[in-house]
Amino acid sequence: MAHESSSRRRLSQNSYPEDIGRSVDPAAESWPAVLAPRLAYFAAVARTEHVTRAAHELQVPQSTLSRALVRLEQDLGVDLFARHGRTLSLTPAGRTFLASVERALGEVERAAEAVRADADPEAGKVAFGFLHTMGSETVPALIREFRVDHPRVRFSLVQGYGEWMLERMRAGELDLCLTSPVPSAPDLVARRLDEQRLRLVVPEDHRLAARKRVRLAEAADEAFVTLEPPFGLRRITDDLCAQAGFRPRVAFEGEEAETLRGLVAAGLGVALLPPPAFARPGVVELTVTAPRAVREIGVAWLADRPETPPVAEFRRFLLGRKGRLLA
Repeated sequence: MAHESSSRRRLSQNSYPEDIGRSVDPAAESWPAVLAPRLAYFAAVARTEHVTRAAHELQVPQSTLSRALVRLEQDLGVDLFARHGRTLSLTPAGRTFLASVERALGEVERAAEAVRADADPEAGKVAFGFLHTMGSETVPALIREFRVDHPRVRFSLVQGYGEWMLERMRAGELDLCLTSPVPSAPDLVARRLDEQRLRLVVPEDHRLAARKRVRLAEAADEAFVTLEPPFGLRRITDDLCAQAGFRPRVAFEGEEAETLRGLVAAGLGVALLPPPAFARPGVVELTVTAPRAVREIGVAWLADRPETPPVAEFRRFLLGRKGRLLA
């Protein structure tokens, strides 16, 4: 093969079909990059045992197919076929190679079918992230309403706190997310959809429990139970307490709002939380009159990522719910 070294070159994504037949130095490329363009050719010839029939099936020139097979054998350093005039048969090495090639091509075909199905306008998939506190009522109601007009669209649902969801979105695992605070980053597009009032949650035997309204400063001496620092609601709690003139004394930190309500019911502190889906015994929820205790809810997506039709349709649906998201 020394006389062929000058004709070898690296395969590129822009190679034309005839380039597939040219020899490549395996030391200069990974094996997948070298072999991948030729695997479908090899499998077709192995199946038909005839170059002419395989070329017709693949709709490529017979000469291109023949060169690709020869170069494939040269790069591997083994004979994959025994030639018998116009027909071919697999050698033992060819049969071994074919088994793996068929598995690889099958995986590629299944992957292609999956991504095409996910992009189907009528029955595609939306990977949607949202805050834990929106999982019991808000998100199920949104999806139910959306599916009235799009009954076959599928959802992959992920719950988490804001920063974690944004990282999942950047990693390609989410298409959209409902989060708070509304993020601001160069790689994101975010739109405010609604706001949610926060309440001061106290034990039912607390000194403030007989009240309906309270200024947050009246809880300055209380122990607080809060979400952990990465959570958006924790940052909002700290900011509101700062506006009220104090720094909260944090007794317990958690990852889920209803767990915090349980801690409050046990008399372990007070908390600033959004309204619950269901009334929780053992606690009283007070309206905070000052400062204005709300959190903004927004939808975010990556600025430069193409979106499939079902994702685009669901995003339009969410934006159309502005001001009515939590209704």
